[in-house]
Amino acid sequence: MSVPTAPPDTPPRPAPGGGRAVYRVSELTALLRDLIEGALPRTWVEGEISNLSQPASGHWYFTLKDAQSQIRCAMFRNANRLVRPPPKNGDQVLVRGQVSLYEARGDLQLICEHMEPAGEGALLREFEALKRRLAAEGLFDEADKRPIPPRPRAIGVITSATGAAVHDILTTLENRYPLAPVTLYPVPVQGAEAAPAIARALAELPQRAAVDVIILARGGGSLEDLWAFNEEAVARAIRACAVPVVCGVGHETDVTIADFAADLRAPTPTGAAERITPDIRQWRQAVAAQLPRLRHALERRLAQAAESTANLTRRLQSQHPGRRLQDRAQRLDELLGRAGRAQAGLLQRRRQQLDHARTRLRAATPAARLLQADNRLHDRLGRLQRAIESRLRDSVSRIDRCDALLAGLSPHAVLERGYAIALDRDGRALGDTATVAAGDTLRVILARGSLDATVDRTHPPTSNDTD
Repeated sequence: MSVPTAPPDTPPRPAPGGGRAVYRVSELTALLRDLIEGALPRTWVEGEISNLSQPASGHWYFTLKDAQSQIRCAMFRNANRLVRPPPKNGDQVLVRGQVSLYEARGDLQLICEHMEPAGEGALLREFEALKRRLAAEGLFDEADKRPIPPRPRAIGVITSATGAAVHDILTTLENRYPLAPVTLYPVPVQGAEAAPAIARALAELPQRAAVDVIILARGGGSLEDLWAFNEEAVARAIRACAVPVVCGVGHETDVTIADFAADLRAPTPTGAAERITPDIRQWRQAVAAQLPRLRHALERRLAQAAESTANLTRRLQSQHPGRRLQDRAQRLDELLGRAGRAQAGLLQRRRQQLDHARTRLRAATPAARLLQADNRLHDRLGRLQRAIESRLRDSVSRIDRCDALLAGLSPHAVLERGYAIALDRDGRALGDTATVAAGDTLRVILARGSLDATVDRTHPPTSNDTD
């Protein structure tokens, strides 16, 4: 590094009579300031703050020291307004500034432009390096992020069992979505043991409980306090976890490697609990708003069902086995009447023929022929009577068989043997499980009365069913 010479615009004044060159004090301090500021670029300095002064002007004046040396520092208001939290005596800090000379006193000083707690700079560089490396591997790719279930059945929480974060999470989940059970896996969230414990919890919690989503959380803190969530092992464990992971670490301005690796980042632990759960209070309001419509729809559905039931009842009555048996009995009575009338007519005609034959016989006179004719007549009458009786017995037997067959084919007889008829919601008789789904409501007709049933499960037909 070259050191510039004195600027040409501050030549020493020649002494009277051509003697030695003499500088005024202000000229010398200005020359020194230009030399120092020109020779040294802005630089980083680490040390401990002491003699901190904060006058009403808003500027800060302090001494930065280590075990061997110290230097005066000034940090003006336009620069220190960005420093949070404000420093105090004894803080170890890292500052960036320009080495200069305070001409009024001739004091060497450091004009500070930036200040941060010592140690955070190295951690930030390590943070950025790990972030770039994992991003290059594709560990943070949005395409690999898993969707968060809109209505989780069970929720896992990995955090400290004693911090405020777990209380905020559990309270939020209880208020918003008490339907899902919560499994807490307590881990340390700070210190050397925190990162291995968190990685182990991410692997073990889905095996211990059937959770749909995991909240990884802790409260706010410094960069060192949150460093466990910047460990590579934690980031890889998040991506390898069996269920989606929502990260809610620190405050809204805190960002960790775990936030980039997680399937969803929340600004705070409470925000994580809110992001993964619906608000049951909104559900209640929506249900309350829908109740009048539901009641009206139910009443309309009941009216339609009553009308359908009445129609089915009329159809059932028209097809009822008892009604059909009455019709068949009436038809049987008609057939018997016709058979009786036919028999009476036949007998009447036979008697008339007999009377006519007798008349002819009397006219013919021969006693033998008359006797033979009389014998043949009696014989034929007997045969006719037996034939008629046999015909009547056959007719009655056929009618009895038809009656028995009708009784055997009657659905009422089948129902009396313990069987039942299952009807779907449209009143159609069921014959195949393929037309029914789990949750359907059926009407079951018994020999006496009926009942409603809900399908829990269907079984496809087997070879035994078709044999």
